[in-house]
Amino acid sequence: MSDAALRGGTPPGVRWRLRGLSRGFPKPSALPGFGITFGFAITYLSLIVLIPLAVLVARAADLGLDGIWRVATTPRVLAALEVSFFISAAAALVNAVFGTIVAWVLVRYDFPGKRLLDAAVDLPFALPTAVAGIALAALYATNGWIGSLFAPFDIKIAFTPLGILVALIFIGLPFVVRTVQPVLQDLDRDVEEASATLGATRAQTVLRVVLPALAPALLTGVAMAFARAVGEYGSVIFIAGNMPFVSEIAPLLIVTRLEEFDYAGAAAIATIMLALAFVTLLAINALQSFSRRRFGHA
Repeated sequence: MSDAALRGGTPPGVRWRLRGLSRGFPKPSALPGFGITFGFAITYLSLIVLIPLAVLVARAADLGLDGIWRVATTPRVLAALEVSFFISAAAALVNAVFGTIVAWVLVRYDFPGKRLLDAAVDLPFALPTAVAGIALAALYATNGWIGSLFAPFDIKIAFTPLGILVALIFIGLPFVVRTVQPVLQDLDRDVEEASATLGATRAQTVLRVVLPALAPALLTGVAMAFARAVGEYGSVIFIAGNMPFVSEIAPLLIVTRLEEFDYAGAAAIATIMLALAFVTLLAINALQSFSRRRFGHA
């Protein structure tokens, strides 16, 4: 909007307001006072997130870049980071598949006990992580209800990296289900019927119609499940076995360093985890933005 158009018979106050909107200033919303709300948001995020993370990085900086690099390249630290990040990624991918299936069943079908199953999805949110770890360890041990079924095939789940995968799938499933479920509820079935009318098979409809619509929400759920899994501690230590170079996770190694009063070393490992998690989540968010632009979903 040009200044000449703004000057033509427009009161000064309204003119300033329109000029601000034309230059990209925030538009009016239901909550008045952009400056107040924006300042509150920044203050809250700073107190809860940014300042604690800055203190963590500053504590690790006492070692210097060379010291942090020495900690990062220690074989035990590298092994723990590999276990945490790779198994967390694997658990998030498993939840992407089966979480979508669970959300599909809850949205598209009516059956006895549906509300009970829908409520059970949120149990990992409410259940204390230590309780979940103890329950999973009991179930998947070689003498447990599930672990005993695999024991004759010489497959050990509890106290191995496979047990970590089970625990991380357990705690990450609700994130995928709860992000995909609302999108499925809003997805118009007429689009699927039109796809079938045009001769598409069920597989083509799923791959070319349904999944593109679910992609942004699915990536959000995967990112949240991955982030939760990377930092998970309580449910993992009971089923992991915690053997260095085999099934030791990075959060446990941080706790170990704290118990040894190596606060700088613990902060260095935590800072490395923070950097790796941030880069991974940034890549997932970039992929999510691309999928929204590619398939036209806001």
